[in-house]
Amino acid sequence: MIRVVVADDQQLIRAGFAALLGAEDDIAVVGAAGSGEEVLRVVRATRPDVVLMDIRMPGGDGLWATEQIIADPALASTRVVVVTTFELDEYVERAIRAGASGFLVKDTEPVELIRAVRVVAGGDALLSPGVTKRLLERVAAVRPATADTRMLDPLTAREREVLALVGEGLTNEEIAGRLVLSPLTAKTHVSRILSKLGARDRVQLVIVAYEAGIVAPRHVLPGE
Repeated sequence: MIRVVVADDQQLIRAGFAALLGAEDDIAVVGAAGSGEEVLRVVRATRPDVVLMDIRMPGGDGLWATEQIIADPALASTRVVVVTTFELDEYVERAIRAGASGFLVKDTEPVELIRAVRVVAGGDALLSPGVTKRLLERVAAVRPATADTRMLDPLTAREREVLALVGEGLTNEEIAGRLVLSPLTAKTHVSRILSKLGARDRVQLVIVAYEAGIVAPRHVLPGE
């Protein structure tokens, strides 16, 4: 059972999300909150798998609350999906750098919201291709002319190859096909890279790949 907390300053939206998710056999909404401070209290009390986080809330906004959750070792297994009406690049970048595992706008189809919860609870990350592309363009725009690749020192040559393909937006199955590996072997490589680089999910690996200069900005994620 995937345990979810819904955080939004509008009660109607909280109730709507709770009803939508609660109708699924594998999802249970274990708490709700209307402010940043309240969501921290609820999350610390319930230890959910996923938090659906609004950005603009009183008492500490959703980005602040996301940073607090990610920084708390006791909540290491909790993932955050930011769900907001504001698809602004600065919000996306701050949310992802803070450790959010997904970013969706509120006009997302219900089936996509449910899918996001399942994907993130499974340890992966979820961003719309358009949001991700703009985020990476922002990363590339501020990247030094000579990238510092020392962050990649813990990786083997094969792991660097895999990281570059993650940075292009390839799935484990696509990476396996490109490198002539089994999907399980590709997944194992990705897991080891996450561990060695101390990254929470694939979104952070994509950013590392861009910042280290092993992926060029011209690459576009699937779905573009």
